[in-house]
Amino acid sequence: MGEVTLEDVTKRYDDVTAVEDMDLEIRDGEFVCLVGPSGCGKSTTMEMIAGLTMPTEGQVFIGGREVTNLPPKDRGVAMVFQNIALFPHMDVYDNISFGLRLRKYDKEEIDRRVERASDIVQLEGMLDRMPDEMSGGQRQRVAIARAIVRNPEVFLMDEPLANLDAKLRVHMRTELQRLHKELDTTIVYVTHDQAEAMTMSDRIAVIDSGQLQQIDPPLTCYNEPENLFVAGFIGSPAMNFVDGRLTETGFTGDKVEVDFDPDVVDASVGDDVTLGIRPEDVYTLNDATSLANPTKQIDAVTDVLEPMGDEIFVYLLLSEDAEVSLDEEARGAMSDQLLMSVDPDSDITEDEDVTVVLDRTKVHLFDTETGQALMHGLAPTTTASTDSSTPAESDD
Repeated sequence: MGEVTLEDVTKRYDDVTAVEDMDLEIRDGEFVCLVGPSGCGKSTTMEMIAGLTMPTEGQVFIGGREVTNLPPKDRGVAMVFQNIALFPHMDVYDNISFGLRLRKYDKEEIDRRVERASDIVQLEGMLDRMPDEMSGGQRQRVAIARAIVRNPEVFLMDEPLANLDAKLRVHMRTELQRLHKELDTTIVYVTHDQAEAMTMSDRIAVIDSGQLQQIDPPLTCYNEPENLFVAGFIGSPAMNFVDGRLTETGFTGDKVEVDFDPDVVDASVGDDVTLGIRPEDVYTLNDATSLANPTKQIDAVTDVLEPMGDEIFVYLLLSEDAEVSLDEEARGAMSDQLLMSVDPDSDITEDEDVTVVLDRTKVHLFDTETGQALMHGLAPTTTASTDSSTPAESDD
């Protein structure tokens, strides 16, 4: 059985805490991605599961057995890393079978396992090739086959696709999903690429500053983030955030107002709250005809357009003196700008005055101080309207 459990696991390096009080349960046969920004502790967490790093505090269990102090070879895990690290002087067969030969398996068993693994990762007819005769994707499949032959309880993969080009990464994502279905084993996968996490995993464990922020299925993390960090990290481009306060009529910011009953929110009138809305849930009036309950109108000016092929990202300025930020981490984080997604055939242009509304059912509210989510989606209200007589008030 390939269950992985971390109980109160902490890792400190002198005065730096890399992982803090990590409680994590990964079910047998599950594909879980550990995702977060660089330096968040996701690789350290995997290294403690693998036995490459010993935790300062806490316990690690694999298959119901405590392995906290066991060496990697006794944990029933196999690892695939970002650096493929094949032996350049060995052919594919010898690279795949290397670990089995070290453990003195007989030739017949080695041949059987290598043949099965090469079939799974589609390396038929390549066992006599040398690594320098293969493409990056083929070499990565050799590294995966080398892990498969060990018949591990758990596969540990630390950014194995990071060194591949964009097209090959997409292909290998599909290959790893197929591999997971065929092997029906537990996979713990570390990545900072949320596209990999969203497309491959059964659940995503979002980590920040060494602490687990949320572990849920990908769409739950996307649609119901537990806090501001998860909301801003999951999704590309990032969620828009607008700071404001809770009033007797709902949410009030400098340029954005949303009417709702404040009693439905676990906060008090006057509290600082942050409104979140994803770019695809911001609509021009022409595109909002299908919305049953849009918010009040918001006047804006288009600034920068980014055609992406299947959509166009439109940066909106909510005040004349606002400056759009193209920094990836800052996108959507300013209260005087919004990012909107429109159809590729839209005739929208730069420096155009536009009026937009938000999809009320997709509005998120967060406690500004703690960052915790207060609500996902607002109930319909008769005060919402796309009528031009109800725009949000402007300071101008």
